[in-house]
Amino acid sequence: MPVKVSVVVPVYNPGPYIEDCVASLLRQSLPPDEFEVLFVDDGSTDATPARLDALAAEHPHIRVIHQENSGWSGKPRNVGIEAARGEFVMFVDNDDHLGDEALERMYEYGVENKADVIVGKMAGKGRPAPVELFRRNHPYATVDNAPLIDSLTPHKMLRRSFLDRTGLRFPEGPRRLEDHVFIAEAYLRADNVSVLSDYVCYYHVRREDASNAGFQRFEPVGYFKNLREALDVVERYTEPGPLRDKLLRRWLRVEMVERMSGRRLLAMPDDYRRELFREMHAVVVERFGPGVAPGLRPGQRVVAALIREDRYDDLVAYAEWEAAVRPKAVPTGVEWHDGTLRVRFTAEYTDADGPLTVRADGPRPSADGAPADLAEAVFWLATAATDGFEKATADLVLRDRQTAASFFQPVEVTRERVAAGDGRTRLVLRGTATVDPAAAADGAPLHGGLWDAYVRVGLGGWTKECRLGPAPAERRTLPPAGIVAHRVVLPYWTKQHANLSLDVDRASKALGLTALTPADATVTPDDLLTVALPLYVPDSADVTVRLADTASDRTFHQASGLVPADGAGSLLQVWVPLRQMRNATWRIEVCLVGGPGDRRFHRLPLVLRVGRARGDAEVARPAPPGLLQRLLRRARGMLGAALKKTTGKV
Repeated sequence: MPVKVSVVVPVYNPGPYIEDCVASLLRQSLPPDEFEVLFVDDGSTDATPARLDALAAEHPHIRVIHQENSGWSGKPRNVGIEAARGEFVMFVDNDDHLGDEALERMYEYGVENKADVIVGKMAGKGRPAPVELFRRNHPYATVDNAPLIDSLTPHKMLRRSFLDRTGLRFPEGPRRLEDHVFIAEAYLRADNVSVLSDYVCYYHVRREDASNAGFQRFEPVGYFKNLREALDVVERYTEPGPLRDKLLRRWLRVEMVERMSGRRLLAMPDDYRRELFREMHAVVVERFGPGVAPGLRPGQRVVAALIREDRYDDLVAYAEWEAAVRPKAVPTGVEWHDGTLRVRFTAEYTDADGPLTVRADGPRPSADGAPADLAEAVFWLATAATDGFEKATADLVLRDRQTAASFFQPVEVTRERVAAGDGRTRLVLRGTATVDPAAAADGAPLHGGLWDAYVRVGLGGWTKECRLGPAPAERRTLPPAGIVAHRVVLPYWTKQHANLSLDVDRASKALGLTALTPADATVTPDDLLTVALPLYVPDSADVTVRLADTASDRTFHQASGLVPADGAGSLLQVWVPLRQMRNATWRIEVCLVGGPGDRRFHRLPLVLRVGRARGDAEVARPAPPGLLQRLLRRARGMLGAALKKTTGKV
């Protein structure tokens, strides 16, 4: 078979952090004879070379290239390009990993759209990843019609013939931003770029020891020298005008303004941030014309102007104020409706004094100048928020706690101006989000795990996100768990901060089944067992009931169903073979979303006692555990606590 994709992985002393990368490559849905993996070992001094050689000996589609240390990732990636035999080349870092279907999906999407560059959706685990770029698929993306420039990491798939035709390669040697130079040129020279947003292809992971190259403090002079090389690429392949200004604005915004803003600036030592400030000031004056900064948001324009005017002390004062500005989202209702969760919330910005208030008669921000002082800067931003309030946005984002994969949910937003006294106004957004468990992950069902709800607020020139919560004490009622799309979906408030999260297919004790009593169940002489369960079902749900003899190993598996009951609950109805169950006591266990072996069974705190005579059956509580059982449970609990204390795991 021709090789469809060559995966190039530069490697240097990753230690155990390479294992997730390796595992994800071995799990790819693309058949092994249709892709290859090229590990380029850049002079590792740990056990990695031997580990990779053993891996290659076991898997024919894996190759290892060993070379002397070059000091950075550029040369290993170029060596991988030269050795690649695939139609496309995919770049992966040794401490990141891929989604299981990433190569297959990206390859097919690239072929379908005749793309030279394919950008797969990213999730940042402990580190930032683009969000707006991946709101939807972009089969024909350009730097003008999509926010491509937001994603300049090298983790893309590129057509090999495009690389050869253009001679495009990474800058080599110890340096920074080599990926910016490479990817910016790829975007600008490609015949087509396709963005695949409906599947998480790449997981960008921060190591537990924070030793990723991107997290190390850099030397400002060299860094901004390398940044100028990326700006050179933009100027080489664009004409002066709005498009060039838009692209250059990315480096002003991300590499300068965001570093010099709020808590990020204040976290740096003063001497280091002064050194950064000097280099940024030089680049801004030297390379950014009058059309670059005006396209920034109002608060960003303030920072950019302070950098340009060399006003370091004013910049720090502004950062101290801005550090206290953050969104707040309060849930006001959560309920099931036609198989979906309706989540209602309010959102607004706050500062150190409480809800942020504005006046409509304040001064407007300057297009290119800086405010005279902090008070004027605050007036500018408040006025900008007022002027743009009708376009303010509030998005609900579900984020997988394990992988950090993020998915936007549909939201209806209304905007309300709330009088705050003294001629001031609060700008409040009210949202109603619809979470469909069957399609909430970009059209796919939510997979099992914990999902945290975030609200992303765009208002007054800021776009920031926060957790949805805490819920007011009087509004902490939640609907029961629902059986939807073959998933058990439990909305809950987090223990520490009362934020909204969803538990999918993991909850057991929190489902409320342990509170059942014999009064919730009936069994009729004609073999029908009915149990009222505190579970929501939209219309009906197939389940499996397992009846287990408490005194032997006899079991019965019975197909059953849940049907809606009055209120928010449901009725479990199952035919039980009473004639075969005589003279025994039976545990009642329910598998809520599948057949035997597919999912776990939940044991109800009820037993079915069947006598000798026909019709002699009743539902009761199980007998309390005996002394030996209680001692064993206590010993197990003590052992678990001791293990958790010493190892941090149960």
